[in-house]
Amino acid sequence: QVQLVESGGGLVQAGGSLRLSCAASGRTFSLYAMGWFRQAPGKEREFVATISWGGGSTYYADSVKGRFTISRDNAKNTVYLQMNSLKPEDTAVYYCAQRNTGVARREAEQYDYWGQGTQVTVSS
Repeated sequence: QVQLVESGGGLVQAGGSLRLSCAASGRTFSLYAMGWFRQAPGKEREFVATISWGGGSTYYADSVKGRFTISRDNAKNTVYLQMNSLKPEDTAVYYCAQRNTGVARREAEQYDYWGQGTQVTVSS
């Protein structure tokens, strides 16, 4: 079965950087679009970034555009989220997710598999 395992979260000061990783297993990684979402306490899960099967298409939430970069290494079955210039409002549990197609989409309901999440805390 498909498994997604996030890592790289932690505590960082405002203005700092973190790189999240999501290792996938269970099927051919390179065929499927991947996404990152986040959920802050008391808030709904929100879209962060998505990438198509080959990496040719990427989309970002307005709140992270210019600060976050999504990428993938299909040889390593891994998707990354490089987060720079972090702000306290970026504090959340970050989830990676996988679609059943190669087309990148922003909507959480378009994703079929989810990881367990990794906590990112940005202090002011």
